[in-house]
This record gives sequence, C-alpha cells and structure tokens, in this order.
Amino acid sequence: MGGKCVLLTTSELVPGDVIATDPDGPWLVVVRTAPVTETKTRLQLRPLTGGPDLERVLPRYERQVVRTTRVDPADLPDPAAPRRRRVVVTGLGAVSPLGGDVPGLWQGLLEGRCGVSVMEGPDFDGLPVRLAARAAIDPADLLPRPLARRMNRSAQFALLAAREAWRDAGLDLSGTVASGLRPARTGVSMGTIIGGAPVMVESRLTLIARGPRAVSPHTSPMTVPSASAAQISKDLDIRGEARTFVSACASGTEAIGQAIDAIRAGRVDLVVAGGTEAVITPEILAAFAAMRAVSPRNDRPGAASRPFDAERDGFVLGEGAGVLILEDEEHARARGARIYCEAAGWGLSADAFHMAAPEPEGRGVEAALRAALADAGATPADVAHVNAHATATVDGDRTEARALCRLFGSHARDIPVTANKGALGHLQGGAGGVEAIATVLTLRDGLIPPTVGCDHPEEGLGLDVVRGTPRPLPPCGDIALSNSFGFGGHNAVLAFRPRP
Repeated sequence: MGGKCVLLTTSELVPGDVIATDPDGPWLVVVRTAPVTETKTRLQLRPLTGGPDLERVLPRYERQVVRTTRVDPADLPDPAAPRRRRVVVTGLGAVSPLGGDVPGLWQGLLEGRCGVSVMEGPDFDGLPVRLAARAAIDPADLLPRPLARRMNRSAQFALLAAREAWRDAGLDLSGTVASGLRPARTGVSMGTIIGGAPVMVESRLTLIARGPRAVSPHTSPMTVPSASAAQISKDLDIRGEARTFVSACASGTEAIGQAIDAIRAGRVDLVVAGGTEAVITPEILAAFAAMRAVSPRNDRPGAASRPFDAERDGFVLGEGAGVLILEDEEHARARGARIYCEAAGWGLSADAFHMAAPEPEGRGVEAALRAALADAGATPADVAHVNAHATATVDGDRTEARALCRLFGSHARDIPVTANKGALGHLQGGAGGVEAIATVLTLRDGLIPPTVGCDHPEEGLGLDVVRGTPRPLPPCGDIALSNSFGFGGHNAVLAFRPRP
C-alpha cells in the first residue's frame, strides 16, 4: 500500500479520508459515515480510481490504515460511470549497451557497469567526439539474413526486444492467434526519433561510389520511422493498431503512454509498446558535437556520462530498444499471465520555449509530472522513487531537479532518484522504453540501481541521488515515475504502481 499512513479507529474517520479496508485491496475514499449501533459504523466508500460506491459496516474501534493525504469525494470519477480499465505490464524485452536482453540490462544496472566506449575506425577518425554506447549485441547476427537485410538497425533492435517481451508475457512467437489472442484486439505502439534515416546516408554514399543500380530496393521502406512498428506487427501478426510516435527523446515514453490510453479506451486488449533507436553514426556524432551537447571525454569513456554530477559536460549517444507488453488487467488474469506491475498513468506537456534548450524553471516538466500523478489517481506524497531523464547536460539536469523539488516541496530529499544514462548513454527514442523497464524492475525487486558517473553531486540540486550501490526501495509510497524530456520541449512521464 502507498503514501504516508497513520492508524485511526473507524469512529475517527471523516469524509475525504483515504483508507484500505483490505491489505491487498484498492484505496477507498470515505464519502459518508453513520453509526449503526454503539459498536458498529457504516461507511460509504468510493474507489480512488473510480467505480461504484461500496458499503462497509466495521467495528467502531477497529484500527484502519489511513493515508495522511485527503481527497475531496467530489473530485473523484462519477461512481455511475463505467469503471476505467486497469492496465498492467506482463512482459519486458530489451537490447541495450549492457546486454542483449532484460536480465543483462538489469544486472548491469545493479552492478553499476558502464557501456560507453570509444568508437574506432576510419569513419570516426578526426571527430572531436568519438564516444558512444553501442548495443551489447549486433542485431543482424540474431536475425535470419534475408530478414535483417530488409530492416534498418533500429527496427532490428525493436523486433528482438518485442520478441523477448512477447515470450516473457507467456505468448507464442507464432503470433496472436497461436497465443490465444484476437489479432484485431492487439496493437503496437513504438517511439523513435530518426528511425531509418541513417539508411539514407548510406544510400547516398553507395550512389556516389557505385551508381544508381547499386542502391538497394529496400532503401525507401527502411527509412520510414514507422518501420519498427510495421515489422513487429508483421512478425507477430498484430492487426489492431500499429502506431509510431516521434517526439524527440520523449518518443518511447509517449508511445507507452498512448498504449495505456488505447487499452483504457477499449480499442485493444494488449499492446507491444516501447522505443528504439540506432543513430551512432559519424554524421550524428559530429552534429551533436557542433552543438556542444555531448561529452568530449574521449580519453575517459567510463567517466563521460555523469548525470547530476558537478563535473558533467554533456550526454553520450547510445543505441538499443526497450519494449513492454501492456495489457488490460482482466484480459491478463483471464489468460493466467504473470503481472509485473500496474501502468497506472502518464502525463504529457510542452515547454513552448526553445528547440534545443529546456525551459529553465521546469514548468513544463512539472506539468507533465503532475499530469501523470493525476492520471494515476495519486499525489506527490505517494511517490516512492523517480527514474530521472537526467542526460548529464548542465541545463537539463538542473531543470529536472527544479521541477522535482517544486513537486515534492520539503520532502524532495526523501525521494530516491536514479538516472540510467550514466550506464547506458542516451538511447534517444529508445531511452523511454529501456528506462521504463528499469523502473518496472525496481518495483519488482525493491532495488534502485545506482547512478553511474555521479561521483560528486552538484550542490544545490536538492535531490537524493542513489549512488555507489543499489538501494532498497523505501517502504512508504506506491508510485514510481519514469521521466523523458526531449528537444523542442516534449515532456512525458509514466507512473507505475506495484502489482495490483
């Protein structure tokens, strides 16, 4: 159960109190109290996340678990309205600089390993920045050659991660029908920034060097950002929706959030959702170096990505994919699926400020944080952990810290914060998916991975950054947030809650 709590007797309860009459049940808001006898009290209760009112007759002097935060019953969803579908996470899949699967990713994060290295070869010689975090595996080696040749590297990552998540959810790789699913009630929701754009660069070089007949006929379909969603849809016979979201570094997180909405709206029962990116190319590295956005520490790759650290000097480009299987809870339980946690809500906002710089005070970031909590039926007091976006840029980290400090107020230092980009680099459109997986596993195992590279936290940030070794998840609070913020002021936040 979540939030900071106290014990009160039934007779002390008043409308607006939030209680849990069952240790494994939902939070309920007291709407009305009335004595029944000298020893019994009748309570009218309304589920915090919506649904019909309940009645309970309880002993007057029985102790109840009550959250210290209160809720106006008038602000709750109409009890006569249909109950909103609850969305749960039933499968995880990842390709990252720390490993070719989820266990490799999670073990690497807990061990505090760093996947950053110096890019070698003539293509990278002479670049002012040669640092990047390559995926731990080459996806083309794990796919049939004819299939790999028709897919860009980003789509290859996405397909491998989707297959792992599909298996992890107890589904058959033969497709939706073999898995007992309805193809038209199943969807794909992927985020990416550039998708197959590097293929265009390779195609132009081929055109110059060898002429038009040497250009692959697969070039055009490989360049579209929607290629990843299309390939997953085709591979798993998913026919309900195949959607792609492009919102800079918030792309993967928005794709997951939009999948939550699609399930709640009843359009689909299950969605393969996440993000992917593969843009470690000389052109992209040179472009980011020209902006002075990436760390120039070519001589110290293991200490280049330093989220929240006083000596941070830019992010490190990474690559990979993170995919979650999101599912309507009743659908998941009906097929006997293992449930990791609840995808409780999400929030979206825009800075409307600058194409590359964050709004300094973080008002847009704060709006997305508050929107995610409201969507989850939660308050700042319910938050136990934050997986920060924290790219290791000076302005970006400060902006996020300011937003979190305003959100949590005097309790900001009570909320443990971690940033995965010290270990992984910045996976761009894939970051939201991989970091959401880390957040889900934090809830599953009760362990928060350390922030690699944050040896000397910047003074004045006002945050409790987890460093050195993993830290147990605190007992108070039942919400973990996963943040993603991108160029152009795109802000997206996911809220996860332990398994319902």
